[in-house]
Amino acid sequence: MAKPKADRGLARWRRATMSSMHEWMVGGALLVGPQGLLLVENQRLGGRTDWTPPGGVIDAGESLIDGLTREVAEETGLIVSSWTGPIYEIEAIAPDLGWRLRVEVHLAAAWQGQVAIDDPDGIVVKAGFFGRGDYEERIGQGPRWVSEPLLDWLNERWTETRSFSYRVDGERHSALEVTRL
Repeated sequence: MAKPKADRGLARWRRATMSSMHEWMVGGALLVGPQGLLLVENQRLGGRTDWTPPGGVIDAGESLIDGLTREVAEETGLIVSSWTGPIYEIEAIAPDLGWRLRVEVHLAAAWQGQVAIDDPDGIVVKAGFFGRGDYEERIGQGPRWVSEPLLDWLNERWTETRSFSYRVDGERHSALEVTRL
């Protein structure tokens, strides 16, 4: 039985929308030390800031782990020699803004060095380890697709990979509607 004409049109629109969207693959790092969780403060367009675990966009031709190791070194000065995971994966799609984000988050099993920021992108402006009360406050102010999976993991500390999916509707950061799928 053929699909109704309206359903076929919707499917074509979704394919067209998805093909014209900007897509990013991002690696995220969980570094937990004696003082707590490592977070970085990011300077965003328009002057706003948010706190996230270190990580960033994986360059073309770069493996996720190589890119994640590079990003952590650039943003924090710390050298990770061993990873476990992925601990969780995130997919967020923002059709109104024209982007799709895929994130793979890994736990640093072994690392060394001192925190020192040398971000060539100029996005990371601060970094430090934070205990529960401090990290909850900082993380809670960021985007839901970042804060929710991270806070869930910090509360449960699971070891198997979990997946989180979000739809982001709206065109202004201050008025986005985020739905967990």
